[in-house]
Amino acid sequence: MGTALNTDLYELTMAQSFLEQGKTGPAVFSLFCRTLPRERNFLISCGLSVLIQKLEAFRFGNDDLGYLAGLGTFSDEFLDWLRRYRFRGSLSAVPEGTVVFQNEPLVQIEGSLPEVQILETLVLNTIMYQTMAASKAARIVGVARNKPVIDFGFRRAHMTEAGVLAARAAYIAGFFATSNLEAGKQSGIPVAGTMAHSYIMVFPREDDAFTAFSSSFPDKSIFLIDTFDTLAGAEKIVSLARSGVSVTGVRIDSGDIGTLATAVRKILDKNGLEDIKIFASSNVDEYAIAEWLGAGVPIDSFGVGTRFITSSDAPYLDIVYKLVEYEGRPMFKTSPGKATFPFKRQIVRHAKGGRMTHDEVVRMDSPENTPGLVTTILRRGAGTGSPPSVDEIRALATAQIASLPAGFMTLEKREYPVRIGN
Repeated sequence: MGTALNTDLYELTMAQSFLEQGKTGPAVFSLFCRTLPRERNFLISCGLSVLIQKLEAFRFGNDDLGYLAGLGTFSDEFLDWLRRYRFRGSLSAVPEGTVVFQNEPLVQIEGSLPEVQILETLVLNTIMYQTMAASKAARIVGVARNKPVIDFGFRRAHMTEAGVLAARAAYIAGFFATSNLEAGKQSGIPVAGTMAHSYIMVFPREDDAFTAFSSSFPDKSIFLIDTFDTLAGAEKIVSLARSGVSVTGVRIDSGDIGTLATAVRKILDKNGLEDIKIFASSNVDEYAIAEWLGAGVPIDSFGVGTRFITSSDAPYLDIVYKLVEYEGRPMFKTSPGKATFPFKRQIVRHAKGGRMTHDEVVRMDSPENTPGLVTTILRRGAGTGSPPSVDEIRALATAQIASLPAGFMTLEKREYPVRIGN
């Protein structure tokens, strides 16, 4: 699929009219989240590197132009403008991996009005989903008490690109690994996995399956023990371990996981197998993890899938791309519940004792805007420096999360003060 037609019709009809009406002056659009979901205390800005790649690839090819011509909507002059389109504007943003809050500009794009108007849909789509995924992942990591969390969500993602990008976002937010190989290849993040129930079922006996898998992967032998009877499966693991079969861990993927994990741990420990880890999966999210660990359930790591990859408790963000400046003049809405603030903006973050206290969103030309979080990423369509690696972005996110006010990593709602300057 191409990039340029990943937009909405009205972006192009507006652009043609802007050109015909001479509305081609310099404009600034700002991407920000009006309000945070009640289930989120903060967001992790994510997707900037992907957006840059998509902007570089934003081209209208012959097939695209042929399709648009066939709609009977656009003039030949406008189609020729699209043929020559290249993003030559500027982009400023908070670095990917930054903690952000309501009404703070994640991305600001500058250029001629038609040039930046047609990017609205692409920018929203690219940043919203990955920020949503990273923010969900950060909540899960926040309650996991330093126990490894692995992304198992690809099969339930809303198409393949979403699954790959969510795995990247999750790693940035602190996940240990992903099960998806394409995400591992593209982003260089660790991959991990165990086995499916189908593997167990094709062998004559459950312990035959365990033995066979261990012979193939002696250093990665995490056995799925809930295919038939979880506790009976745990007893078979004891017998195999005593016979010399390598056992790294066991996975529980069904039933009352809290009760079963406790019982399995007792079976293993009673037989001197304290080093065998218990891995839990199946509809795992931050709520389940918090409940289990709060009750002292002995789970060592977690596989999260559907509820993470779809961000099931908050499946979208109230994120918008709004015109804030045109030809140097302030642009803003006064609509009830949807008012916006004008001008290109900077975020000034205040802290005390290494903890964030409040943010100010000020005009970029304000004397109060240094030091700020927003930096220039593209100038006249070209990058201003080398893009950070995924591990560098992850390190930034880790440091940012560590500086949150006390209580912001819990599941209780917290409000962070963001002051909007004139």
